[in-house]
Amino acid sequence: MARRRLGFWQRFAVGLVKPVMTVWTRRTWRGQEHLGRDGGTIIVANHISHADPLVSAHFIYDSGRWPRFLGKASVFRVPVVGWILHRCLQIPVERGSVDAVRSLDASIAALDEGGAVVIYPEGTTTRQPELWPMKGKTGAARLALATGAPVVPLVMWGPEQIFDPRTSRLNPRPRIPVTVVAGEPIDLSRWAGAAPTRTTLEEMTDVIMLRLRDMLAEVRGGTPPPLWERPARPAVQQQGEAA
Repeated sequence: MARRRLGFWQRFAVGLVKPVMTVWTRRTWRGQEHLGRDGGTIIVANHISHADPLVSAHFIYDSGRWPRFLGKASVFRVPVVGWILHRCLQIPVERGSVDAVRSLDASIAALDEGGAVVIYPEGTTTRQPELWPMKGKTGAARLALATGAPVVPLVMWGPEQIFDPRTSRLNPRPRIPVTVVAGEPIDLSRWAGAAPTRTTLEEMTDVIMLRLRDMLAEVRGGTPPPLWERPARPAVQQQGEAA
């Protein structure tokens, strides 16, 4: 089991976080078998709350994997916290800079080592008022093209009751119900060996996000909105078409 090979700081993090999450949440977990027990795996997840990493880490760890999250580099610069994150093999992301390439290289290295790399394709907690997924960024697709690693979708519903990003309220009560579901790897084979053009990466990302959206709809019910709104056509063009 991977957890038997953990270093001191990884065991420290487990000892700190897992007992808290065990008391704080009442868990419904499905699909852990899709994460496998070894081999490089890209895990893509919806992002509804700042509590998501704790909930998904608990799920992934109990499946027998060690989660390696891509997170904002600013968090890694926080004294003590950043030091522990580095020693727990988490991966900082410098967004909007040339240093972003380093996070891609670090992610590729983690997958080559057989790691489970966790990415929130939206890049931030969703801005949809009902917390449905929104259009994703292309990092997960780029990583999948570069490595050929399987991309496993993971959806959560319930972490927003722990911390709701819409109100910034933390709920400390125990036994908050959370549901986490992992699905079968997403079929991206049609793009195998393709060049990482903008069109290719966006097409792959849309497939990833639509899978997450549809899985979340099965978990929470309701009708999800589109991932993005198509831009309105100029009035002149509409008049011309009508003519």
